Parts: sequence; structure tokens; C-alpha cells
Amino acid sequence: MIPQGITQTITLADGRTITVETGKLAKQADGAVVVKMGHTMLLATVVSAAEAGENVDFLPLSVDYQEKFASAGRIPGGFNKREGRLSEHEILTCRIVDRALRPLFPDDYHADTQVNIFLISADSEVLPDALAGFAASCALMVSDIPFNGPMAEVRVAKVEEELVINPTPAQLEQSTIEMIVGGSEKDIVMVEGEMKEVSEQEMLEAMKFAHEEIKKLCAAQKELEQKVGKTEKRTYEHENHDPELKEKLHKEYYDKLYEMVKSQQNDKKKRQEAYKAIKESFMETLPEEHELDEFLINKYFHDIHKEAARNFALEEKIRLDGRKPEDVRDVWCEVDYLPSAHGSAIFTRGETQSLTTVTLGTKLDEKMIDNAMYSGYNKFMLHYNFPAFSTGEIRPNRGPGRREIGHGNLAQRGIRAVLPSEEENPYTLRIVSDILESNGSSSMATVCAGILALMDAGVQIKAPVSGIAMGMISDPKTGRYVILSDILGDEDHLGDMDFKVVGTAKGITACQMDIKVDGLSYQVLEEALMQANRGRAYILQEMLKVMAQPRESLKGHTPRIIAVKIDKDLIGAVIGPGGKVVQDIQKTTGATIVIEEMDDHGLVNIFATDQETMEAAHQRVKDIVAQPEVGEIYTGKVKTIMPFGAFIEILPGKDGLLHISEIKWERLENMDGVLEVGEEVQVKLIGVDKKSGKMKLSRKVLLPRPEKAK
Repeated sequence: MIPQGITQTITLADGRTITVETGKLAKQADGAVVVKMGHTMLLATVVSAAEAGENVDFLPLSVDYQEKFASAGRIPGGFNKREGRLSEHEILTCRIVDRALRPLFPDDYHADTQVNIFLISADSEVLPDALAGFAASCALMVSDIPFNGPMAEVRVAKVEEELVINPTPAQLEQSTIEMIVGGSEKDIVMVEGEMKEVSEQEMLEAMKFAHEEIKKLCAAQKELEQKVGKTEKRTYEHENHDPELKEKLHKEYYDKLYEMVKSQQNDKKKRQEAYKAIKESFMETLPEEHELDEFLINKYFHDIHKEAARNFALEEKIRLDGRKPEDVRDVWCEVDYLPSAHGSAIFTRGETQSLTTVTLGTKLDEKMIDNAMYSGYNKFMLHYNFPAFSTGEIRPNRGPGRREIGHGNLAQRGIRAVLPSEEENPYTLRIVSDILESNGSSSMATVCAGILALMDAGVQIKAPVSGIAMGMISDPKTGRYVILSDILGDEDHLGDMDFKVVGTAKGITACQMDIKVDGLSYQVLEEALMQANRGRAYILQEMLKVMAQPRESLKGHTPRIIAVKIDKDLIGAVIGPGGKVVQDIQKTTGATIVIEEMDDHGLVNIFATDQETMEAAHQRVKDIVAQPEVGEIYTGKVKTIMPFGAFIEILPGKDGLLHISEIKWERLENMDGVLEVGEEVQVKLIGVDKKSGKMKLSRKVLLPRPEKAK
């Protein structure tokens, strides 16, 4: 007998519906739901361990999102023909869900928790990533796992000046704003998106619009929780406590830690050493054999340090490194640092530094994408690397983690809006940012270095962009808060908000926001955005002092590429039988040629390492696609000799007849010894037969006419 699940239906403002079902699939998980919108279906499950690990003082939460190829009626590519390692798109979706869920768990809940979200049915008109966070929250709500939700995420887009929730792919192509917004009934907790140079007010308007829909989705989850009967959550005790030790440490060391923070050490390592020295001074007072829990000692010192640093910022309006809230660290930049790269730049802000390169490639260098719902090619890549030495640590290099992929994607979103069109830039672009030093805001350093490197490479961007990371420290009890520009790594850890904004002088092109505090008003958000605007403007000003606009042309060692548009009917002529013609062009000139068939034309991409090679290959292609014109003079090659004349190839693959009577003014009785096969001869096209298209050539009209023939 098929079990009857419990369902909940939500109707969006535009009349579309979302259905949530539980109690039918994956019943051994702590919570499981199927979310359906159109033909898109997501299965979300959650399992949490009964107990926390020993001395764990954080939430070990893992979120995995995977799109099953069968959901779209496809078989995976590759040798194994099965789903394997998560794609970058899936990892980015994992991060979006994780960032919205994590702050909503109780601070003292430390049990291993895993959320799995599978796309099990795909609808090309309903994008599943916008439903993933909602599905994960639903699974938690129908479980007994402690969770301060519900939470929901929606995608909001601005299409033809109208805001749309969960738009179709066609609508997204026309949008000027595209953001995924996550939040609870009260607050927004996560924002991720890109824009086309929009104002801060437009962005806030879109966030408010998204939050209204989020409130409806949260209310529906509460109703579902009631239906399932999971309003009572499991009891837990994941933390040990020693109130006497906590009080003793606070009483003896709060003032010392406050003074240490007040000393405003301008060096990250010195601040760490000063903190470590205070903690060790307490440890030295303890006998060798003591019964105090060292894990709790470390935890309480961390908590006291955090409290002191936050109070210092709120009371003194001074930062850990001595800056005022709006101050941006010293910036210095350099371009053309690497002589062999196509474009390179160093961007340094305080103790954060990015060395970034730009490489220009051909169509053969495009990245192939093979996802369940999309397969195609990507001409713009941005890779972000974060080696351990950038923070003075030792760690093996094991390829990019989720953080690196997320930071690279944010920088890519911010830069993509100002790249030239494909017609203006036929190159495949790869930007690589290697973080050499890190103390906060390395993704924004990547944006700034990336733009400088693009300009150094001669890529004609529409406008330069800069990026800044904003933070905030607040006290909900008193209502005090301070917004911080260009945050340090420590300020990110100690603070309540991490808000990254990228944009041009005109407006915002990308943003990423994570909020860790309840009740953040839109007024504070607007204040943070406007303060970010001023910070971005200052950073951009410093960048433009080094390079104000792109180089007029590519560097001498940069390979050249041109795209020749041809009629669709001529593609076969350029390729030749079995690829013979195009292979010959590549062999004789040394150029690389890639031919594409577009909707209404063909595109011949010619890639060469120097101008001479480029011109030779370009001329060959032009000769093939050129249409013979009556009256034009051509230097042709004798292909065959017949008793009545010779066939001359005036353009590749295009022969005309040079009749015996058109070779000389004098009468020729036969062709013996007149011309040789392979001989080059100058001829004029004097006519084309309308029916057959055969070309008539003449050589004698180019020769002086003898007197007796006049």
C-alpha cells in the first residue's frame, strides 16, 4: 500500500504553486521532504548525531546539493558515466544553503549534522537552486533537530523595471538584478547576486521584495511542522560549563585584554602574540597537575577577548589596527609585473595581497560544462587560490576547496558585468588570483587586481570596478552599532556582518552578504551600503592612479585572434572535403582555425602567435570566401589545359575558363607550349554565365593591343 504523505501548498504572488510533501520518502532520516514547483522536484534530507563530539565548540554542519542527470533525462559524460565529484555550480548552491542555515542553529548545538539535497526531477523553466534552501529548512522543520528556523530562499530579478520572484531563465537573460536572498520571518541572513551597475536603493528594494515572499514560505513551514507534530525538539547538552572559572577569568583578564586591544597593534602577528602572552600568563600560574579543563580555559579566553574587542569598537569607535570605522587600509598597486603573462597586476591593501594574471586563449580553451540542466561552454573563467603561506600556516595543497570556489565566483560575478561583448572580444579569458598575504577581504583584492590585470592585457572593459568588504559590530541590548569598512580577518570573526560589494563608479555589479545578528534593520543595511560606496570610490581612485584605462592594443607577445563572419553556405568551402582546406591553411601558415556554425552565419576564428601568421591565414580565408566580381583582375594558377583553352583557378576552389581566343591578340591554332599547369597568370573576369555560373576569363585584355589588330 502506498503511504499517504503530509503535504503543504504555497501559492506565490504570481499564482504559481510550491508543494512540500513529507512522510513518503527517506523515512529513516531525521527529516525528509520533497519540494515540487512545476516539474522541478527536490528531495531534501537531514540527519543529526545524537551526541556531540568531545571538545567540539562549533556546529559540524555539512550541506551537499547534487543534480541527478536522470532528472533531466540525460546520462553523465566522462568515462564512468555516473555522478561523481560535485560540480562548481553544485558547490556554489551548497554554500548558499549552508550560509543561510548555519546562523539559525542554536549557538550551543554541536552535533554532527548533514543536509543532503537532490534534484530528482528537472524543469527547464524552474531553476532548482532557488528552492534548495527552502527544501533544507523544510526537512529540519519536520525533524526533531533543534533549529531556530524556519528559513527560506528565493531568487529575485528585475526584469523590465519589474521585480520577479524565482524568474525563468528567459527572464534572467533580460534582468538587471539577480540575487538569491535567504532569511527568516524576521530577518534577512544571506544575499548573493550580481547586477548591471544598479544603485544601492534598487538593491535594497529588491531585498525587501524578496523578504515578503520569504515570510510566506516560512509561515507555510510552521503549518507543516504543526501537521507533522514536530514542534517539540530533542533535548541536548553539548557544552561543559565552569561558572567559577569563567567568572574568575573575566574578572582578572577582561581589563588586560581590553588594554591589549586598545594598544592597536598594526600587525596581525603582533596582536596574536600579545593575546597568546596574556593567556599563557594565566597558564603559568597553574600547578603542573591541575584539574581545570584546558578546553574551557581556551574557550573562555576567546569569549572574553571577543567581548573586549567588540566593546572597544562600540565605545571608542576605533578598530583593532587603530583605524576609524570608515577608514580603508593603505593601498598600493602595480601592473605589468610579470613580463611573460598577457596581463598581470599586484593589488595590496593592508596585509592582504593578490598577484593576478590574465591569459587570452582561443575557442579551443573554452571550459566545457556538463551539468544535469545545462551543457555548453564558458569563455570567461576566474580562479582564486589561497595557499597556506598567505596566513603564515602550513597546509598541503589539495586543490580548491568550497571557500576558494565561492570567493572566485563572487569576483567573477563582479567583473563579468564590465567585460566586452563576444563580438568585441573573441578571446577566451582566464583570470587567476593567487593570494600571497591574507588578513581579510581577499576576494575583493581579487576583483581589484583582476580589473588592473585585464586593463594591462589590453582587454577593453566597459568600466573599471573595485570591491570592498564591510563589517559590523552591534549590541542588541543597547542598540549601539558601528559599521566597519574594509574589515580585517579578526573583525570578520568577531563581528556580526560580512558584506562584500563590487561596483563601478555608476553602480553595483555584485554583492555577497552574511548576517549573524537578529533584527538588522534596512536602515542599517542602507547605511552600510552607502559607506561601502564611499570606500569603493576611494579604492577605485587609488587603482586608477596606476592605470586609468586599458592599453590601446594587446602586448607584443600576446597571441592574436580575429573572427571572420562568412555566409553559412561557405562553411564547407573553408573546411574542404574531409577538412583538407582548413588543415592546409593551418599547416602552411601556422595559425589555429576554429569554425563555428551560428544561427544565420558562419564564424571563422583565426588564432596566431604573430601578426605575419595572422595576416597570411586571414588572406587565405578571405580568398576562399571572396565572391568573384566581373571586371576584377586576378592572379590565377593554371589547373588544366584543354585544346580549346585553360582552366584557371582565380580564387581557392573557383575556376574560370580562359578560352584560346582570349590568351593573346594573335590567333593561336592550338595550346601546345602556350601555358603550363601550375603556371601563374594574370587574368580579368569578363563575364559569368547566368544559367551555369561559369566564369569567362581574358588575358589578352591586359596586354597591349598590336597596331595591326586595331
